[in-house]
Amino acid sequence: MSTTKHRIVVGLSGGVDSAVSAWLLKRAGHEVIGIFMKNWEDDDDSQYCSSRQDFLDAAAVADVIGIEIEHVNFAAEYKDRVFAEFLREYQAGRTPNPDVLCNAEIKFKAFLDHALRLGAESIATGHYARVRKSTASGRYELLKGLDPAKDQSYFLYRLTQAQLAKTLFPVGELQKTEVRRLALEIGLPNAKKKDSTGICFIGERPFREFLNRYLQTRPGSIKDERGRVIGQHMGLSFYTLGQRQGLGIGGLKADRAAKGGGEHAPWFVVRKDVATNTLIAVQGHDHLWLLSNALTFDDATWIAGRAPMPGRYSAKTRYRQVDAPCTLELADEGRYRLMFDAPQWAVTPGQSAVLYNNDVCLGGGMIAVAEPFS
Repeated sequence: MSTTKHRIVVGLSGGVDSAVSAWLLKRAGHEVIGIFMKNWEDDDDSQYCSSRQDFLDAAAVADVIGIEIEHVNFAAEYKDRVFAEFLREYQAGRTPNPDVLCNAEIKFKAFLDHALRLGAESIATGHYARVRKSTASGRYELLKGLDPAKDQSYFLYRLTQAQLAKTLFPVGELQKTEVRRLALEIGLPNAKKKDSTGICFIGERPFREFLNRYLQTRPGSIKDERGRVIGQHMGLSFYTLGQRQGLGIGGLKADRAAKGGGEHAPWFVVRKDVATNTLIAVQGHDHLWLLSNALTFDDATWIAGRAPMPGRYSAKTRYRQVDAPCTLELADEGRYRLMFDAPQWAVTPGQSAVLYNNDVCLGGGMIAVAEPFS
């Protein structure tokens, strides 16, 4: 961390990671201002939306650290820039990742703009990632966090050079266990608060019930790979590829040799046919229909401001996935193809394919087509 003292605005979420980030910056002698972002107002008084408690936690942290905190409302921006696209993707039968768009449009755009208006020279968040300025190219690079179990670079691949130039990730150099230890040592009131796992800024809630309030539902048939009707779905938007729970399918008898487990093998979603409103499910985690050798992605963004050269890299098609060795090639204008050394499981249109060169996150795009295993 630079020894030059700066005015830095920290996004305080109420969680322990952003709290320790603020403390580290204050300890380094910077002028630190906390910002709590409220980005969701619908049913804000429900049992699932915790923004009020999160703000109280963030304010308590600011008090302990000795910094000012401001409550800022970005709910309109969130609804227009993130949530509307989130619903469009689900309505089209795809499975979006709201955290990716939320980071690009809210945390590192609306929040950054607000911080600059406050005279900040940088912003900081509690993400487990790192920023480095390349001595060779002069460009900023996004690197994985040093804790492989908590690395969040996957969600940050849409960040630009201008955004990275103004961004700090103080806990990116730490292990999560060290962050928790520091929080306890400092006496932060949220030191033992559990990590959030809900939709970005919306919180943890029954997902099907939540989507049902915003999307039209069209129940339809669930079929197996032979075209036999094996159940009924509640609406294609409520399911994602690779999903096992909540299908309501009983034990359909099947050839044990072919299915790898017979009538008791679990069912998994493998396809969504929007044209016929049909959900396709197969039995067995390792069914060939769940595997893909390659994918095509579009809506690509590259952290360096330009696409990397075709060649050998690694990629993630979902968060927490182990990096998968692959080859990148240009499919056609604006679209790219990844060919994997080993078949990938449940590659899902609408999710992000993120490209890496060792620890450096290069960028990526939205998965458009998952090519079936061959």
